[in-house]
Amino acid sequence: MNEKTKYIALLRGVNVGGKNKLPMKELVVLLEASGFGNVKTYIQSGNIILSNKQTDQFVLSEKIKQLIFEQYNFAPNVLVLSLDEIEQAAKDNPFEKAQQQPNLLHLFFLEQFPTNPDFKRVDEIKLASENYLLKGKIFYLHTPEGFGRSKLAMRAEKLLGVNCTARNWRSINKIIELVKNN
Repeated sequence: MNEKTKYIALLRGVNVGGKNKLPMKELVVLLEASGFGNVKTYIQSGNIILSNKQTDQFVLSEKIKQLIFEQYNFAPNVLVLSLDEIEQAAKDNPFEKAQQQPNLLHLFFLEQFPTNPDFKRVDEIKLASENYLLKGKIFYLHTPEGFGRSKLAMRAEKLLGVNCTARNWRSINKIIELVKNN
């Protein structure tokens, strides 16, 4: 297969609070020099659109993580998704009305299926106004009072028991648009 497949790489915990600084322009150059094509980034929080001949998303994730480690001396979690996966996650959004508040609706992309999520604790700490749904490897969370005020948002990863990274509804739609136009 010579044709390169388009992917979305979601990096966790970069350029947050002055930690794990990762200049996106430099990252584009690094990835292109390492064989990735059509590399584009969206905002500074680690959203990368790229293409590669490799079809194993785990291998791509590990390669990106290793490149960042070698260049910047830290290794963020990297989750590589196909366009189909991110479009399906958007299509499956159970909180259609929440789309009107795109910064208050978040999709947590999980590295694997959770085997023992602590839903009892989730229900105990969530605000009455909050709604959530776990569907496959996506945890949907609507936080009408603000993502930053949500105890559930802050503890979702621990309560689900798997590594994950979250993106708000606005970012999801922009990433899909960029992939389709890249």
